[in-house]
Amino acid sequence: MHTDDLSAWSHAHQFDPGNVAGERGTRAVMWITAAMMVLEIAAGWGYNSMALLADGFHMSSHAVAIGLSAFAYAAARRYAADRRFAFGTWKIEVLAGFASAIFLLVVVALMVAGSIERLLSPAPIHYQEAIVIAALGLVVNIVSAFILGAAHHHDQGGHAHDAHHDHAHHHDLNLRSAYVHVMADAATSVLAILALLGGWLYGWAWLDPVTGIAGAVVVALWARRLMADTGKVLLDREMDHPVVDEIRQAIAEDGHVGETRIADLHVWRVGKAGYSCAISLVTHDRALTPGTVRGWLSRHEEIVHATIEIHQCPDAHAG
Repeated sequence: MHTDDLSAWSHAHQFDPGNVAGERGTRAVMWITAAMMVLEIAAGWGYNSMALLADGFHMSSHAVAIGLSAFAYAAARRYAADRRFAFGTWKIEVLAGFASAIFLLVVVALMVAGSIERLLSPAPIHYQEAIVIAALGLVVNIVSAFILGAAHHHDQGGHAHDAHHDHAHHHDLNLRSAYVHVMADAATSVLAILALLGGWLYGWAWLDPVTGIAGAVVVALWARRLMADTGKVLLDREMDHPVVDEIRQAIAEDGHVGETRIADLHVWRVGKAGYSCAISLVTHDRALTPGTVRGWLSRHEEIVHATIEIHQCPDAHAG
């Protein structure tokens, strides 16, 4: 008869601890940015500035991205103990990032269409008023960058024990992408201010819609990067990650006596700094157990879940 207590062989599937500072920071930035977005878009239409409109639409994409991030943090925390999520809820955050990238591409199309329309049909621009609004938008971007930057450094400090690994793979993907987006938005604000100054001081009205197109390019590049980063995680394309080589090295070093070899290996990410693996081994060591193999892998803290299958080599005792 089996024991009724199976706790020694089971464990929780909450592989990512979450990021309280990141959630708090994204929520604050979301509300700040939403207010500035409304002001910039309204001023862009009222003052007839395509550069200001482009910056406002860019800021709207930022507001949506940050809003999705804040929602994803809350949803991941709420369902963290729900066992229907076999490998935890971290990918809710990643899915939110991918969705925001799709939305950004729609914004890019709108920005380009509006800028081309202004190039073909120029309209008078209230430069001085538009410059004030654009400068205010830049200030908001700088404040947002400081808020997210503080949360980013807090998250980085939480992974100090992983110093020998590539930090880019261990940061909060939601927070890192939001921070880059804020910086890109700040760059767009600077472009808008320069375009408005050029039109006001030198009469270069064409500079305003051209800057709108340049802002669209910035958004498109950011969306492409975000889509690539999040898509890689969602599709479990992690077999080129350094952790894969670490697993192979651990098996080769600790299993050399029994000539233990990897027949099949699958690795995927279950948290910003956590990986799961399914590994099939062929060995001459009749005493080898999954527990022993987990001990070999335990020196790599980012491997938080391992499913291990062991096969005895049929030629081990031949003859």
